[in-house]
Amino acid sequence: MRVNYVANALGLILMDIGIVTFVPVLVALIFQEWNSALAFLAAGITALALGDIAYKADKNRSKEDELNDIKRSEALVVASLAWVLFGFIAAIPFLFSGFSFIDSMFESVSGITTTGASILTDFDIPKSLLFWRSFTQWLGGMGIIVLFVAILPQFSVAGRQMFYAESPGPTEEKFTPRIRNTASALWLVYTMLTLLCAICLFFAGMPIFDCICNAMSTLSAGGFSPNAESIGGYHSNAIMAIIFVFMFIAGVSFVVQSKVITKMDLRYLWKSEEFKLYTKIVIILSLILGGFLFFENHFSILHSLSAAAYQILSISTSTGNSSENYQLWSFNSKLILFITMFLSSCSGSAGGGIKITRWMIVFKYLKNEMYKILHPNAVMSIKIDNIVVSPLVVKQTLFFVMIFFLIFGVTALLLTAIEGNIVIGTTSAIAALGDIGPGLGNIIGSDGNYSTLKTITKAILIFNMLIGRLEIIPFLVLFRKETWKLK
Repeated sequence: MRVNYVANALGLILMDIGIVTFVPVLVALIFQEWNSALAFLAAGITALALGDIAYKADKNRSKEDELNDIKRSEALVVASLAWVLFGFIAAIPFLFSGFSFIDSMFESVSGITTTGASILTDFDIPKSLLFWRSFTQWLGGMGIIVLFVAILPQFSVAGRQMFYAESPGPTEEKFTPRIRNTASALWLVYTMLTLLCAICLFFAGMPIFDCICNAMSTLSAGGFSPNAESIGGYHSNAIMAIIFVFMFIAGVSFVVQSKVITKMDLRYLWKSEEFKLYTKIVIILSLILGGFLFFENHFSILHSLSAAAYQILSISTSTGNSSENYQLWSFNSKLILFITMFLSSCSGSAGGGIKITRWMIVFKYLKNEMYKILHPNAVMSIKIDNIVVSPLVVKQTLFFVMIFFLIFGVTALLLTAIEGNIVIGTTSAIAALGDIGPGLGNIIGSDGNYSTLKTITKAILIFNMLIGRLEIIPFLVLFRKETWKLK
């Protein structure tokens, strides 16, 4: 690993993190929250100072040439370290507000990874801090690397490595020939949809500050809300319907979203095998859950279907907000929600988890292997959208799923032993690793929070949230001995 290359890229990213950290300063000034304004200024200046030091660490090389020559392994290291450092910077305003270090890190990492798990027990905190929670989710939803690829000319060539280092999915679909144009197009559509969501919420009667915060958290599939009771706290069917629609959009691939909007052609949705399966899964699980709510909780048909659809979509997209307290639902209903935590949304979307494309590859692989038992000489290939998936991608996908469940199993056992509660242990592990947010049980469920969990538990969950957002691979690179052979 060439330290000067990594330091150069990290320096640029940190300086731009510092700049975006000044945005909530304006919110603090609007609401006359002077202490909060100082906290965000401190965070921004810290990021700028660290970034400047890293960027100027080696004065003997052309910075642009370094970035254009960056290797994929170095890009993976940059992506991992950038997210960790972003977590530290994002935690500074919480530290100024009196939160402990571990709680500040937990809330900030939950924000930037769009997990939505929270340690807040009291929402009577500065408006600018509530805005910061949603804003960090919005930045994390599309990805900070993707943002800087879009706006920094230094990433014009190296951007491809950086772009895929942040979102190492099973496919590398691009929207435009140049990666910088792709990043710009994705951020433009993402911003437009966020504004549209906020406008719709405003006309549905939501206060304008809440509109902005909830719109950012919804399109990023994050789930933070300035309302202590989440979306259910607004007691409005219209607001729930709007959030539902935009949550569904957040679970669709950014590239597919961009094609549909920029080319005004809905057929791109139906051309996507993954989108069709994503839609079917949401519908089928909603009907099953709705049935349990109708027969076991004795809800009306309309209430059963609407509550089921909202919660299934919220969890499958890893948004994690709630329309009502699902801890009051039957055991079978909560079991369906637990299963949903492992399914996720489309690849290249704001959602976390394994992603549906990977599940498609896994099940198609298993189907082919069972067929080969009867026909050992058959030559079988796996296709997604009529395109053959290379054996290398299939192998990488199987490896990813195996490591995902290994991390889930190990952390679930650790958390169960630490907390002495199997529900907290298993559901918090997948809720963090899948960047979902709330788990099951009265403590971390829809009406609970993570504040009472032990410090070591929160540290493990922070680890899970980060590797879940980066989809494991970049973090695995950090544990390879070759990575740390400095040059």
